[in-house]
Amino acid sequence: MSAILAAQPAEALAERRACLLGVERSLGGKRWELRAGDERLGLALAQRLGLPEPVGRCLAARGIGLEEAERFLAPTLRDWLPDPSALRDMDRAAARIAAAVQAGETIALFGDYDVDGATSSALLRRFLSAAGAQVTVYIPDRLKEGYGPNGPALRRLKEQGAGLALTLDCGITAHEPLAEAAAAGLEVVVVDHHAAEAKLPPALAVVNPNRLDDDSGLGHLAAVGVAFLVAVAVNRALREAGWYAEGSGRREPNLLRWLDLVALGTVCDVVPLSGLNRAFVAQGLKVLARRGNAGLAALSDVARLDDTPGAYHCGFLLGPRVNAGGRVGEAGLGAELLAGDDAERARVLAGRLDELNGERREIEAQVLAEALARLEAAPPPEGLALVAGEGWHPGVIGIVASRLKERFDRPALVVALDENGLGKGSGRSVPGLDLGAAVIAARQAGLLVNGGGHAMAAGLTVAAERLPELERFLTERCARELARSGWRPSLGFDAAIPLAAANAGLIRALDRLAPFGAGNAEPRFAVTGGRVVKADPVGQGHLRCILADADGRRLKAIAFREKAELLGAALTTGRGRGLHFAGKLRLDSWAGGDAVQLILEDAAEA
Repeated sequence: MSAILAAQPAEALAERRACLLGVERSLGGKRWELRAGDERLGLALAQRLGLPEPVGRCLAARGIGLEEAERFLAPTLRDWLPDPSALRDMDRAAARIAAAVQAGETIALFGDYDVDGATSSALLRRFLSAAGAQVTVYIPDRLKEGYGPNGPALRRLKEQGAGLALTLDCGITAHEPLAEAAAAGLEVVVVDHHAAEAKLPPALAVVNPNRLDDDSGLGHLAAVGVAFLVAVAVNRALREAGWYAEGSGRREPNLLRWLDLVALGTVCDVVPLSGLNRAFVAQGLKVLARRGNAGLAALSDVARLDDTPGAYHCGFLLGPRVNAGGRVGEAGLGAELLAGDDAERARVLAGRLDELNGERREIEAQVLAEALARLEAAPPPEGLALVAGEGWHPGVIGIVASRLKERFDRPALVVALDENGLGKGSGRSVPGLDLGAAVIAARQAGLLVNGGGHAMAAGLTVAAERLPELERFLTERCARELARSGWRPSLGFDAAIPLAAANAGLIRALDRLAPFGAGNAEPRFAVTGGRVVKADPVGQGHLRCILADADGRRLKAIAFREKAELLGAALTTGRGRGLHFAGKLRLDSWAGGDAVQLILEDAAEA
């Protein structure tokens, strides 16, 4: 990510120092910290907007002032969409793509195999096809080809008739493959958002807001957001060239109908939901609810999405299924599903992706169990939890890294070693550490075959014999950076509220702050003055509780899986003693009406 994004976690860290309720170490081992925010501003926001005071404080903690509040609560593209020309190389890219459309050239879309790559590919396929272009999509196989463009695939696209290729959500570090493409006579436009180095790959144009020389201020965009701006720019170039003129027989596409794809890719790539991203997701969720995309409609059905779709559903129901093809199955299934209009074909593809997602969960559970066993046998150092295993499926190591990060409260890197002595690694970071920069530094030090990423996530390829040296390098760097940032395991809170305040009215007011995600976390509250009156295991390792205050008011709560493991003993044996409870408030969809429950994440002695 850009310097702006890379700095965000450290800045957020510096703002969240105030200890909440005196909790220096909770039952989950965390320090409870109140997110920074002007109390007077929070009160003023609540009064002006007619919101409960905790919601006003949430706005203040997110840096929203009186002048910006209305625009934040009702984000529109009219307010946030920039001129695409603000991006370096955009005009050159748009002119070349528009020329290819007009000349009838075949345009190849080379997309990454994750959700961001699949939505970028589907978006531009839909737009370019609607504009009258000849388009083909290529998604590389994770196991056989690895991440990003490769020379053989680009040469084949040229041999098959493509005159222009767009790399989507990849390409910014693909120097050698793009040189091979140029030698074969294939022109390439890079459309990416990953961290760039000073030397750019050899391409006709490199559209990436995280280029070091790009001053657009759009470094927070996912690749699909950049792809949408490419579509806007190309559409404008075609319009100005008279491509849609009366009598041409061509109609100008309505780009807004594809915002559902932009929303899905933006949420699943975990980029900050602020500014333009917030508008993309807020408006895209409205499009998603209309079920105009056959693939997304079919995917919603197999995922049993019965509610009005939100960012949660994108991130935890739809996204994992789109990802499943690239992780453990056929890499191109997700892009094909999202780009197609045949409802019957969409149902078949959605069903297959649902099956693959089930397989992915089983593989992930096995790899996670093995990784945990190794790390618990040899506890990781403070700087980094790095674990490697032979035969591990590289499609699940990123998810496993996320689980390990949460379990050990430090950055985590999981490496899958193959029979050829190469390791594919995926890492996840914590606030205060730019993991992508650390991996790039390791590559520049000659420790990696390849590697890159952004502040909170990174990927790499390493020779097995270099693993010990790589572990020393990254552990020392991570420990140094974390010490400098002052990071420690913590939970950030928006406010402390009495149990009686946890009601449906508050939740409905909080919904105005949605969509929630990176950069706009779902509000977390400390519910005070309570005790556990009942705690029973339920489902697959969950813990359902009844909390009560001194006046007998009750609140349902549930701790899911890992949290249940962490808190289970304390909650089940500590009935009757005063506790503070940490979590997020939701309406209880099972109970219906105004029933409220707390998604329990932590607890502390009162």
